[in-house]
Amino acid sequence: MAKLIPEGFHSVTPMCVFKDARKAIEFYKRAFDAETLFVMPGPDGKGVMHAEVRIGDSIIMMGEEHPQEACQSAETMGGSPVSFYIYVEDADAAFRQALDAGAESRMPVEDMFWGDRAGTVQDPFGYSWMLATHSKDLTLQQVQEGARAFYEKMQKK
Repeated sequence: MAKLIPEGFHSVTPMCVFKDARKAIEFYKRAFDAETLFVMPGPDGKGVMHAEVRIGDSIIMMGEEHPQEACQSAETMGGSPVSFYIYVEDADAAFRQALDAGAESRMPVEDMFWGDRAGTVQDPFGYSWMLATHSKDLTLQQVQEGARAFYEKMQKK
């Protein structure tokens, strides 16, 4: 009997749409040490109908735009309301690696009120990635106090 959740997958698996999935795969290899698991060319042998990459222990599915199906990339739409949060061993090093690969800095790496050290980059395809290392175990009260202080500070700017 087949496994109900295939090996290596978690309950939620993101599916992203790109203008050029092969370019995205190559970028994610450089930026996030992604491993290509599977690439299925389009029916004409060109493009990518479906691909899967693994970043850390998570799989991301991807394919290319299909205008006939109203399936557009974040690049075509000018950004995405969806972003990714990746836990890594060293957020500062991962941030530099992503920038070196061609990502743009959206928020520098800093210590966050919820106990992570994190920074945000945007990839060349319109998706944002927060790269984080968990640095402190905090109680809910400590996080709430940190959030209050953070928002007070933001209002003063």
